[in-house]
Amino acid sequence: MTEQVHSRELSIVRVFDAPRDLVFKAWTDPKMLAQWFGPQGFTNPIAEVDPRVGGKIHIVMRANDEIARAMGFRDAPMRGEFTEIDPPKKLVFINNAVDADDNVILSGLTTVSFEAQGSKTKMTFHTRASGTQPQVVFMLQGMEAGWMQSFDKMDAMFARKAA
Repeated sequence: MTEQVHSRELSIVRVFDAPRDLVFKAWTDPKMLAQWFGPQGFTNPIAEVDPRVGGKIHIVMRANDEIARAMGFRDAPMRGEFTEIDPPKKLVFINNAVDADDNVILSGLTTVSFEAQGSKTKMTFHTRASGTQPQVVFMLQGMEAGWMQSFDKMDAMFARKAA
């Protein structure tokens, strides 16, 4: 029996009111990453980043009580590895959503590019994700909303820094 592969590709372009170096750093500094990564209702008790080719990424998104009840689990871990880094212009990384036993549920390849526009930054985000497990369909359906909420949180983080 052949497993069905579910996949989705997503591109988002966003302009942040922050300089390119800072927007790039938001992806590579663990303290900054922990502040914005993941949709509304999630925190990141673990955010580890080694921003170099071959360097690892490990993030655990923790859902609030309401979301955890709806999903049936609290923690959503992600592990990955950087495959290309060109500071402050581009990041490419493999990102895998894993279960509690570290088995890959959803595998992705993400490219993020950063273009200075005066004091602002145009960020182009592209990801391609796929998996075979049943929960992958739900994860892929929420992918765009999740990333958009993450980038809203990043925007808010920059606004706090500017205030």
